[in-house]
Amino acid sequence: MKLKNALIGLFTLSLASMAQAQEFNWPADTEQEAKAREYNAAYVDYMKSEQFVEATKPLNWLLVNVPKLNESIYINGVTIFNGAAVATTDPAKKRMYQDSVMKVYDLRKANFDNETKWIENKAYYGYQFYRDDKTKLAEAISYYDRAYEVNGTINPAYTAAYFDLVRRHYLLNKAYTPVQVLEIHDKLTKLLDAAEAEGKDVTTPKSNVESLLVAMELINCDFIENTLGPKLKADPANMVLAQQIFNYSVKYKCFSSASFLSALEIIDNQNPTYATSQVRAMRYMQNREYDKAQPVLEKALTLAENDVQKAEIHYDLAKVHAQAGRKNAARSAALEAAKLDAEKAKDAWLLIAQMYMSSSADCRRGVSRVDDQAIYIAAYNAYSRAGDSQGMAEARARFPSKEELFTESRKVGETITVGCWVGETVTLASRD
Repeated sequence: MKLKNALIGLFTLSLASMAQAQEFNWPADTEQEAKAREYNAAYVDYMKSEQFVEATKPLNWLLVNVPKLNESIYINGVTIFNGAAVATTDPAKKRMYQDSVMKVYDLRKANFDNETKWIENKAYYGYQFYRDDKTKLAEAISYYDRAYEVNGTINPAYTAAYFDLVRRHYLLNKAYTPVQVLEIHDKLTKLLDAAEAEGKDVTTPKSNVESLLVAMELINCDFIENTLGPKLKADPANMVLAQQIFNYSVKYKCFSSASFLSALEIIDNQNPTYATSQVRAMRYMQNREYDKAQPVLEKALTLAENDVQKAEIHYDLAKVHAQAGRKNAARSAALEAAKLDAEKAKDAWLLIAQMYMSSSADCRRGVSRVDDQAIYIAAYNAYSRAGDSQGMAEARARFPSKEELFTESRKVGETITVGCWVGETVTLASRD
């Protein structure tokens, strides 16, 4: 702590020395000049000895009577009035000194017009002084807004303080609508994302800003659907709002909402990625809109970056083809998925097995029971490749019996080609 205080003291003195080295605009009047020199020396001495309350008196005279004396009286003035606020225990005096810090910044702007240099520092003090006073929250927020206005951004380290003021103003004064709060949050998120892209570590402010938003309990699935959704419906070209709905829906797991799908469609149409196309197709499939899902999946296939992703899309295409009755195309897509990703092979073969089982009625010709039941042997083989013992048992239970094989002069071990769309050659076996 002593080292920290010593460093702060050295920093303050260095500022004072730098400012003192600048040209002073002493009054032309000899008596006034003498008084200005006296008071300037007096407040600096008090400041060096950390007698901040005492320093305010000669400093006040300088601020009122020789406001253009030197910028040092404003730089040091912040240190002095803040120090006096810390030193006093009287609430009224503490507030008076805190307000004086802010006034010093106003005077500095009026006399030296270099607001871009210090506006963020003013905002920092505004947060420290006024965050617990509901009547001063709007003022404190205005300093951060002003920093944005004159600099186009703020230091990422200050984003949590800014958003905390917004949170307090919303909760205590009902100063914003939930949508306005989210707009401010999005502005800060973009700022932090940009800083992160530049290589800055913004882990802490990002975490703090998100924690504040969560604590406000503004967002849930109903809010997304009933508040943000209608806004997007009224302005379907609003990519920013679409992205906002998408991000919040993912964060709060609101995937089943119509608003999420609308936002996803807008994003995927304008800036498609593998993920957006895949999820969009998944939603269509959940809604049984297979005709919509297919072209989106085909687009996702062109955006896939590796075989695992390609296998996922081929598998989804297999399900779409199967639902549409295109069983041959479904099997081809499933086999492609199995070839691309061994982890997907079980799912792919299970789908094929289920299609074989469900095709028995369609493929039955009624001429030979053995021929008609051979499809279950093909299904059994597919279930076996899928590792599904229960499916294997169900398929085997429908194999031809030994008696049926004998009646048709067929033998176990004989090969037979399954007709219909299946077109596979299987080895005859009996269920008993």
